[in-house]
Order: sequence, then structure tokens, then C-alpha cells
Amino acid sequence: MKRRTPNKSPLPRRLQRRPRRKRFHRPALKFSPTAWAKLIYLRDAGPTEVGGFGISSADDLLYVEELVLLPQICTAVTVSFAEDAIADYFDQQIDRGLKPEQFARIWIHTHPGESPEPSPTDLDTMETSFGECDWAVMFILAREGKRYAELRWNRMQDARLRIKTSIDYQQPFAGTDYAAWQEEYDENVIDQSQNWTDFMEPDELWEYGDLFDNPHSFLEFNA
Repeated sequence: MKRRTPNKSPLPRRLQRRPRRKRFHRPALKFSPTAWAKLIYLRDAGPTEVGGFGISSADDLLYVEELVLLPQICTAVTVSFAEDAIADYFDQQIDRGLKPEQFARIWIHTHPGESPEPSPTDLDTMETSFGECDWAVMFILAREGKRYAELRWNRMQDARLRIKTSIDYQQPFAGTDYAAWQEEYDENVIDQSQNWTDFMEPDELWEYGDLFDNPHSFLEFNA
């Protein structure tokens, strides 16, 4: 008969087991079907990038219910918001009773090519424009449905995390409105790649002159 090795640990055997590691719950960015359909429509409405903000649910800040374009000058590789665009957008959303974390944390833009990978300018925008926010998301939709989503925590030594995206059909959602989406596109997007300055009056050029000085400008803000 084999002699049992005495238990030299002061702890009972049930407490000597290694604790199980808690599984990390990776966040995910979700879109309502209407917001997703609108984003695809705006991506394909012209040959340039387009950019805007996702408006999220108060109950789930990573659930995009709406997509809003801002006045912008675009090329195939850049998006520059007009100087007062973000301030006006903030005022509009606050008047609706929304909080900044619902309307100013998810930056969305498109790539007219097939690659959704962020450019150095995209990464610089996240640093300069969202660096003072507790958290922010950059989402890029390219052709063929390819996508990129990055969640950044600025209170955790600038932690960055690639996250998944999905379309949530379990929540109620509105239908498509192509006419309204096209109107929003026409009102806000100026295609700089088409030599649009040749068709503008001098006073109109003066209005957008600050963007020519810095074509990659993106108004910095603290939300």
C-alpha cells in the first residue's frame, strides 16, 4: 500500500487549484441595418472618401443608430471638415438632448479603394482630435464591404484594440431613404478632386480658404 504524500501547504486542497483566467470580453461595434445601408450608399455616392459621426444608443454606446455627415471637402485620400462644422454639429446634438459620448466618439469614414487599413493621416487624426476623450472609435468602410474598426482608450496608456463589427437586426430599425441620403450627400460633400474651384465665385473660395492652407486639417475638439 502506497503512503500518501502529506499535504505541506497550509491551504486546503480545494484552494490550491490555480484560479481560472477570466475570459476577456472583446467589445464589438454594431450598426443598425438603416445606419449600415446609409453608410454603404454614401460610400458609393461619389469617387472620394466621405466622413461623419455615428450616433449611438444611450443604452449601448457601441451601437450606431444613425450616421451624420458634416460639411466637408474630400479627395480620394482625404476628408477635411469645414471649420465650423463640428461646433455646429455639437450644438445640434446637444439640443436634441444627447450626450457627447453618444455623438462624438465614433468617427466614421470611407475609403474609395479596396483597403480599409487606416492611413498615417487617419492615425494622426485619432491622436490629435480624439486624444482628450476617454475613448473613441475609428471605423473605415472600403469597397467590397471590407472594414476596419479600432477602439482606443486614452486613460489606459493609449491602449488600442482592433474590434469586430456587425449589423444588429434584433433591434427595431427604420427603412431606407435614398432621396434624403442623396440630399445630405449633396449638401455636405465637396469633391475637390474634380477641380471644383474652377466653378466657384471668389467669395466662396474665401469661405473655404482655410482648408487650402491645411488640406489635411481636422478641427481638434475636446468632448
